[in-house]
Amino acid sequence: MSGVLRDRERRGITAAIAKPGAQPREAVPSAEPDERVRQLEARVAELEASERKLATERDILRKAAKYFAGETNW
Repeated sequence: MSGVLRDRERRGITAAIAKPGAQPREAVPSAEPDERVRQLEARVAELEASERKLATERDILRKAAKYFAGETNW
């Protein structure tokens, strides 16, 4: 299952709601502030990991584009 689908499932968003332009349901806040802080810290960690992955992929694509642009002899 992809990260997007896992995240949608975690937040309780169905496929029908996940259509473009649809408003996602907000996660139900925990009654305990400490639990909410833990949830937010976990989400921040997920987003930071995703950002690192995307940055790595972007750098790889940038290097590949530069390499292949240099290989063209038309």
